[in-house]
Amino acid sequence: MKAGKSEIAYMRLLHCLLTLPLAVTALAATALVAQAPARTNTFDRARLARLARLDTALQSSLDSGVIAGAVALVLRDGEVVYERAIGWADREARRPMRTDAVFRIASQTKALTSVAVMMLVEEGRIALADPVQRWMPTFPRTITIQHLLTHTAGISYGTDARIAEQYAAVGLGPATGFGWYFADKAEPICASMDKLGSLPFTSPPGEAFVYGYNTDILGCVVERVSGMSLDAFLKRRITGPLGMTDTHFFLPREKRDRLVTVYRADSTGRVVRADTGKRGQGHYIDGPRQSFSGGAGLLSTAHDYATFLQMLLNGGEYRGARLLAPHTVQVMTANHVGTKYNANGQGFSLGFAVTERLGALGLNSVGTYGWGGAYASAYQVDPAEGLVMVLMLQTVPSRADIRTRFPTLVYQALIPTRPASAASRP
Repeated sequence: MKAGKSEIAYMRLLHCLLTLPLAVTALAATALVAQAPARTNTFDRARLARLARLDTALQSSLDSGVIAGAVALVLRDGEVVYERAIGWADREARRPMRTDAVFRIASQTKALTSVAVMMLVEEGRIALADPVQRWMPTFPRTITIQHLLTHTAGISYGTDARIAEQYAAVGLGPATGFGWYFADKAEPICASMDKLGSLPFTSPPGEAFVYGYNTDILGCVVERVSGMSLDAFLKRRITGPLGMTDTHFFLPREKRDRLVTVYRADSTGRVVRADTGKRGQGHYIDGPRQSFSGGAGLLSTAHDYATFLQMLLNGGEYRGARLLAPHTVQVMTANHVGTKYNANGQGFSLGFAVTERLGALGLNSVGTYGWGGAYASAYQVDPAEGLVMVLMLQTVPSRADIRTRFPTLVYQALIPTRPASAASRP
């Protein structure tokens, strides 16, 4: 049995979270300005104005109780075209959602860790073909950096029935909430990841897409190659240069009132407040602050995360801070796994799911890439249209059915820059 099928299915669902309807606000200027290439399509302001039904749809979801609140942000060539905060950051305390609300982004952390790895690749300090044993000597199998970036190392989250007991015995798998939660651990992430070497994996390296601890292992590699904690590396090399001042592994206590409450769906699909443990509110404020999970540990805002994505859309540069070469970003966002992730027009790159065929995922352009987080946050970047889409929810699990509509309503607002009659002339 190739374990992790439920995890893969869940993350594919999260990849579709990009479809949460957003309410439309007036077109606004923003600091997230890119150098915009010439576009075939543009946004029709009249059509955008008619997208008020998004307000209605999102409000209906809020009123019906399937979400407690949301923040959504869409950029086109670095400019805000949608920005909306709706509902409650804490429903019980009647604390309204704000656009600067802080969310647990879980697996959206993987994108930042993947960029950190590629920065070290560019510097010649590691290579994609390097065996991870070079820095993780407890691993007896030949697993490469590229296997880990593409989730083809055969390493799951250890919650599969066949191996769960062995993982739980060393504090992994079922002992870490849903498998990926480390915020309550008083040991460094490398101490946790070193234990993986002696545990059973679910398939041989390179054979299958298996979603799991891969990026947490990479976070440990970053620490051992750079000689600093992953927290320090990200601050110095990524979030600091990009001005992502609200992205943290553990929230500064003075920002605690901006952290959104976690909700969970009950048997009817309506959200109720989650408990205070590792499957709920977590330890992101009052925890031991020792484990920096490169796979699922960060907190962020919609604006901060959009800044990071705009850097990628810009080819590795943002406001004079170059993190990666354009060619590296192209390599990062190309399919590296063939049909192992999905045989119907979607691939997986060095950290992202990638659309390879029109119609494979809604109205996504070919080359669109993105992922999501277990708390229901999600994102996508469409280079062909210059789009960055970020949505933030804080529900685990989530059963909201409004998630399938958002990208369609963004794409349908794009129209050709020339009249159809002119475009059809020879």
